[in-house]
Amino acid sequence: MKELLEYLARSLVDQPDDVRVDVIEGESSEILQLHVAQDDIGKVIGKQGRIAKSLRTLVKSAAVKDGKKAIVEIID
Repeated sequence: MKELLEYLARSLVDQPDDVRVDVIEGESSEILQLHVAQDDIGKVIGKQGRIAKSLRTLVKSAAVKDGKKAIVEIID
């Protein structure tokens, strides 16, 4: 899931080298913290949060295959 989120975020932003994903693992869930450059935060969130919602949906569906729950947080 981490690799999926990194790949998607890097394809969206202008500064792909600044993209970083930190994973906090729990018993049945994972929190993925997406770090991007300050200038790219709007590109990852999108208008009315549509891109962020899409990223969360894709990561959650990938997590279901592993029998886990995934939460995506976007951090600048």
